[in-house]
Formats: sequence, structure tokens, C-alpha cells
Amino acid sequence: MLRHVVLMRWKPGTTAIEKQAIREGLAALPAAIPEIRSYQFGDDAAIVEGNYQFAIVADFENASDFQIYAAHDAHRKLIAERIRPILQDRAAVQYAL
Repeated sequence: MLRHVVLMRWKPGTTAIEKQAIREGLAALPAAIPEIRSYQFGDDAAIVEGNYQFAIVADFENASDFQIYAAHDAHRKLIAERIRPILQDRAAVQYAL
């Protein structure tokens, strides 16, 4: 198993509508990409100042399945149309479970 973790910060002025559009787009990905084994995401709880504002945690059987996800048209479109326009900063890591 391979876990993919992404942390994001939004540009100042990002609206609740823009963030909701991202949540809706992410929620649709598991149905569009069968290689996803587990998919969770959510807003930071705002308990610690300076944290990233949003996280995605996705599990895959192997690196090949992750690469299919990363290159999938639905995933790429979501990034290009909804995430990239409001993205200030991003960090990601993949690790074996």
C-alpha cells in the first residue's frame, strides 16, 4: 500500500464557494478513479496557528495505481480549474504503508 498526503494553503481572499467547489470535486474522484482505495480530505481544525489549511490523504495498492490517479483526466482537471487558481502553497509526500 502507498499513502499520498497533500497539504495546501489558499491565497488570501479565497472564498467559501471556491473551497466548497474543491471539496465537491475531490468527493467525486473515487467514483471516477477506481485505483483509489481510500480518500479523505478536510479543512484544518485551526487549533495551531501557521498550519496548512487543507489536507488530502489517499491510499493506493501500489505506486502504479498512484501514478494512474496523478495522471487521470478528472484529477488533472480539478487541479487546473479549481485548485491551482487559489493555491498559495502545497506540500506532498508519498510513503509505503
